[in-house]
Amino acid sequence: MSADRRRRLTPDERRAQLVALGVNYLAEHPLDELTIDELSVQAGVSRGLVFHYFGSRQGLHHDVVLTARDSLLRASEPRPELAAPERLHDTLTRIVIFVREHRGTFYSLVRGVASGDPAIREVIDQSRDENARRLLEVFLELGTDETELLRVAVRSWVGFAEEVLVELAVEADHPVDEIVGFLERTVRGVVAAVGHAH
Repeated sequence: MSADRRRRLTPDERRAQLVALGVNYLAEHPLDELTIDELSVQAGVSRGLVFHYFGSRQGLHHDVVLTARDSLLRASEPRPELAAPERLHDTLTRIVIFVREHRGTFYSLVRGVASGDPAIREVIDQSRDENARRLLEVFLELGTDETELLRVAVRSWVGFAEEVLVELAVEADHPVDEIVGFLERTVRGVVAAVGHAH
């Protein structure tokens, strides 16, 4: 056995390992099936050790969902060197590709939070707020006036986009470019409708 394999993990490394296993578990299972007992089996460690790191099933779910959310946000980070229209297209493309490659994880993020846990809902809402902020930046750069109606419309569109992604990228295999094109047209349409509402 190599020295690396014999080396004891630090607490931070062990926690990161357990969270990674939890995120991987979401690829094939809904969030509600991820328990302290199940993760201890997946990790080959005692239930007590998993409990030590997360304190409860809710704590485990929170950390796993937070990590999965951050992975999506990192994967779709807008590229500032691109002009606004190209940045919109590029960001949406990378979101669709991420969802296609991590179907179970994305599904758990948008559907698996129905447990009613406020802390987990807050994590997901933060993701929606960040995606809405990124979109808003694009349209403000394109000359759209910032209004409360625009903010509400873009934030609402994010929820619509999640449904589209579940239906077309998770539960079906529509081509990436078709999904991206549809998302682009609909968000532009929503923003245009806001302009006509004045």
